[in-house]
Amino acid sequence: MKILIATGRLAEQTVRNAARGLADVVVVDSSVAAFITPRKLLAAIAEQVLDFDYDFIFIPGLVSGNFTKVENELGCKIRLGPKHAYDLGFVLPFTEMTEFSTTVPACELLADVRREMALEKVQELEEKAVVPMTIGDMKIGGNSRMKVMAEVVNATGLESEILAMRIRSFEMKGADIIDLGTSLHATPEDVRRAIRIARDTTNHPLSIDTLDPELTREALQCGIDLVLSLARSNIGNIGHDIATAGVPAVVIPDPGEGLESLISNLDLASAAGIKDLIADPVLDPIGHGIGDSVIRYMDFHKLNPHIPVFFGIGNVTELIDADSIGVNATLCGIGADIGASILFTPEYSNKTQGSINELKKASQMMVLAKERQSSPKDLGIDLIEIKEKRRRTDAVMPDNYLRAEKSKIWTLDPKGSIRISIVPDTYGMKDSFILAEHDSASIVGRTAREVMDTILNMGLVSRMEHASYLGQELKKAELALKLGRSYAQDDEF
Repeated sequence: MKILIATGRLAEQTVRNAARGLADVVVVDSSVAAFITPRKLLAAIAEQVLDFDYDFIFIPGLVSGNFTKVENELGCKIRLGPKHAYDLGFVLPFTEMTEFSTTVPACELLADVRREMALEKVQELEEKAVVPMTIGDMKIGGNSRMKVMAEVVNATGLESEILAMRIRSFEMKGADIIDLGTSLHATPEDVRRAIRIARDTTNHPLSIDTLDPELTREALQCGIDLVLSLARSNIGNIGHDIATAGVPAVVIPDPGEGLESLISNLDLASAAGIKDLIADPVLDPIGHGIGDSVIRYMDFHKLNPHIPVFFGIGNVTELIDADSIGVNATLCGIGADIGASILFTPEYSNKTQGSINELKKASQMMVLAKERQSSPKDLGIDLIEIKEKRRRTDAVMPDNYLRAEKSKIWTLDPKGSIRISIVPDTYGMKDSFILAEHDSASIVGRTAREVMDTILNMGLVSRMEHASYLGQELKKAELALKLGRSYAQDDEF
């Protein structure tokens, strides 16, 4: 396929560098590429292309206008390329296998295509995976994807509606297994109620999180899918019941003990008749021996590559004042190297909100990276939220410029004030809004633009500086919702 790329004068060199010989370039008589029109494109081709034999023309992704007549005249497809020239290098190789659009920029379209291709590959690899055990239909261990277990902290003490909402939110965020945490004062009746609510709410596998044999026994009678945890203190009491129920169990070392204790407890659990065992060498927090614990995981997996491994990532993310995205991605990568099968998170504190989704994406990235025998980059799936992979072209400071200054005078808008706030997505149900309150109306929306457009259409603003201020605050509110942060009007973001 022979491809031609149309651009403006300012972006010419950037486009030529990005095209890397995969396409030819025609420079249209317009400084800004986004201002290319059908007439200007035809004129540039007539002037610069002596023998037109192209199959495909990319115009800049920000161009508007109808190029159908030009397509008919030239006898080739004209489609929107990426918004930014530096993305051409990623777009061009997909030209023959992708149906590009006249309305959606190629970078956006290709991002969805690449993501879908990546997810399809993850699913394909999962279906082919060979594993030592399953929980229901879910594969655990072997070369299957690491599964995300999300703990509902104090599930036995939550009100029924809140417990159900939290389970649904964890499911929507991508949890593979729902873990029901028990409180210190939980009773068998509390366990029975929690499992009943969970069963009515989700079809995902359920685990019970307790060392109390009485609570574990009740969970087994209620049909729990997985038990955690077993140690020397409770194996003798509950091991036979777990074996009889045919339920998998997570085994841990005794408190303060290491690898030898873990292996000894696994032997005890196996002797009790439990067939499906998952080992938890215990990931210690940073500052409390995390390095030694990672080595412990590595040593265990080398000795027992057939036994699935439980990796308690929440032990680290909850105990470090750092954004969880990078921490979860890095720990997930370490987990992949040491043979982890289950990634555990309670997603409990504010700073770790989003951990379930982060670990799910990271686990998919590691599957693809292992398949490609590469680092986890350029996969079609990523965890880049705040930083950026490639920087857009920056402006150059002009020789003559005016230094901006904040106005010292603020005049109240005769139309009245508007208070901006947000209604957050408390339980991950994708039900969050920006709220703009005026004396005459309360407006809710998901984006700054739709809220501002509504304010303007209703005539609630009469001064330009007020409109400018509202736009600024509404965008801050939109970003707060997108990033799961709190928002207060006039505060620094």
